[in-house]
Amino acid sequence: MYIFLLSLHSLFRWLLLGSLLCSIIFSYRSLLRQSVFTPIADRLRHWTATIAHIQLLIGMTLYFQSPIVMFEMFESNGRLWTEHNFYRYVHISLMISAVVMITIGSAKAKRRADDQAKYRTILRWFILALLIIFFAIPWPFSPFASRPLFRHF
Repeated sequence: MYIFLLSLHSLFRWLLLGSLLCSIIFSYRSLLRQSVFTPIADRLRHWTATIAHIQLLIGMTLYFQSPIVMFEMFESNGRLWTEHNFYRYVHISLMISAVVMITIGSAKAKRRADDQAKYRTILRWFILALLIIFFAIPWPFSPFASRPLFRHF
């Protein structure tokens, strides 16, 4: 079960990054063109937030089932920093913050009356969330923790 969830979490990482980038690019182009807020833009906003919430649920389930996190809770041995601490503290905190920002941005954009304000709101909140996500992902080149780009089922 743990390996399946880990692979699913890896897959949803790419879905979330793709939907965030699509939302940001679509909002930016629509803002430049002074476009009306279309149903496509609304669906893109909604699905980006939905994918973020699913990813968070998978991540939280992994967090509480992870042998890495459980081991470090009881066996830190006085070490100041380990790769495990990245998952225990940094990864989860930043990812929750990013999902909160996506949720706030999506909700605020939904309630804006002006179409341009909707696009600006999505752009601001989603870019901020994307930057946080880029920092919090354990990329293969990361000095904090590294994982493969793709996990296989």
